[in-house]
Amino acid sequence: MSHRIMTKLTALSAGLLLAFGASAAIKDGVYTAKVIGHNAPMTVVVTINGGKITNIDASKNLETANVGRRAIDLMTDKIIRNQSVGVDGVTGASLSSFAIKSAVTQCLKEAGADMDAWKKNPEVLPTTPITLDADVVVVGGGGSGLASAVSALQNGAQRVIILEKLGFLGGSTNVSGGAFNAPDPVLQKAQGIEDSVEKFYEQTLKGGHNVGTPELIHYLTDNALDTLHWLESMGMKFKKKIGTATGALWQRSHYPVATAGTGYVNTLVNQLNAAGSRVTILTDTQAKGLIKNKKGEVVGVKAMKKKQPVTVNAKAVVIATGGFGANIALRQSVNTGVWKEVVLDKNIGCSNIQKAAQGDGLEIGRKAGADVIGLSDIQLHPNGTPGTGLFQDIATSGRNRIFVNKDGNRFVNEGAPRDVLAKAIFANGGQYWLVMNHLRYPDKNAIDKYGISMNDMLMLGRVKEAATLEEAAKIMNVNLDNLKASIEEYNKAVRHEVEKDKYGFKSNNTEDKPLTEGPWYICPKVPTVHHTMGGLHINNKAQVLDKKGKPIAGLFAAGEVTGGIHGANRLGGNAVCDIMTFGRLAGRSAGQRASM
Repeated sequence: MSHRIMTKLTALSAGLLLAFGASAAIKDGVYTAKVIGHNAPMTVVVTINGGKITNIDASKNLETANVGRRAIDLMTDKIIRNQSVGVDGVTGASLSSFAIKSAVTQCLKEAGADMDAWKKNPEVLPTTPITLDADVVVVGGGGSGLASAVSALQNGAQRVIILEKLGFLGGSTNVSGGAFNAPDPVLQKAQGIEDSVEKFYEQTLKGGHNVGTPELIHYLTDNALDTLHWLESMGMKFKKKIGTATGALWQRSHYPVATAGTGYVNTLVNQLNAAGSRVTILTDTQAKGLIKNKKGEVVGVKAMKKKQPVTVNAKAVVIATGGFGANIALRQSVNTGVWKEVVLDKNIGCSNIQKAAQGDGLEIGRKAGADVIGLSDIQLHPNGTPGTGLFQDIATSGRNRIFVNKDGNRFVNEGAPRDVLAKAIFANGGQYWLVMNHLRYPDKNAIDKYGISMNDMLMLGRVKEAATLEEAAKIMNVNLDNLKASIEEYNKAVRHEVEKDKYGFKSNNTEDKPLTEGPWYICPKVPTVHHTMGGLHINNKAQVLDKKGKPIAGLFAAGEVTGGIHGANRLGGNAVCDIMTFGRLAGRSAGQRASM
């Protein structure tokens, strides 16, 4: 209803606005509320003019880019458009959605609004079934799904549809560390790093306990650098300095310029937007099953867009729904591998977006006859925040940091594979201290790869700063002599006074520097479920295989929903390489099939 029409309403008809969320008693003005978001407190400023909310400013927040921040943008738009705080939250970002609704509610109450009216939900969800046609339909709009969609368009598909069950694109790729492993002769040579595709293959196979599928590992390692260049050709920006992700085993990790994994998502979304009407994206749409013809070929997907049944007929389907790390019942039921002695219940968090990592693709694939391999291969990462398991605060990746236990002692080679790190942490009580100094944060105002500064982390209170080791030991309540000895032991290896320390740490990284002076930064950490290596059985064309090892015609898969690539343990920095490399492959294979 326009402002011009509103000014002509009689007092009687103005009363009807209560049904739409406005209130005759509401007072114009600018109101402020402070609420707890997903990551940190945030301040929200609401402007009310003419009895309506005209602006909501929640720009001062520390929510995750492309997830919480995207949810805030979507929610403020919905609240203003509908003049209601009763609107549905954004699927996959419920805490951020709740926070913004709570803040606006506080402001409305302060303005004297009739909250019974403002809490009504005016949104009417469609229920009429719809049918769409496409060359390729991609189930999942995370990193691998977006890469598949772009690649399908580049390889013959004229019409691509993406079905994403969350309310936004990017999935857990948005909250990843963003490291992309690839041997890079040009950049590595400039840093004095020796590497090769063969070494990458050998370390990936060995790091996965030699149970990965050799042909898939070869495809990953042979095509990693070409895939990185593919991304760069579309505008993706990487830092020039090569680093080492936690558990990467070698200095070959490329890091994006953009925060965390958002650069990948934004780059691919830009490509899809440029394709215009050739691409249709349906968010809040969960796939329920695959459609097969009489020949047993996969020819489409059945889905639900909230309350609306959706049928997509297609020549090829790509499943790219991610893993099942947040599905507690499923991960416990298959936990017969390396973590069988650990109960993976709700007390163990998950680093991924909870709503995303539920294993949906496994279920619809299995119903269509797909073979599933390696489900017991579950990875725990040492970078979890106590209480949530999310990647918050200081990251464990990189160099110039040590892990110490409750006694102030080091207990593991910090450069070891992730399963070794997590096992050592459990053996030391399940929680440890990450200790580093100014070498990692020379500028406390600088934004790190997760979009947060050291000053932000200190403000939140989960990271502590100490001027001296004596002060750090008091904060951690650990033995000072042990802490000093731990740091000196590490420093001897860094100075090459010993070939390796008693935990096997050997300094072969150009970034290693001795830890000698404050300020010191300390943060508690716990293991968290990070990646599920098992999933749909695929070949080196990204075709999904049945239980006899034969391709299911028309069905492809990529990303964490697949199995066989990482074996029983994934190297840090190999996940993004995987989802982009195999996403590109799945899209190519699907696009070529569709254009036949």
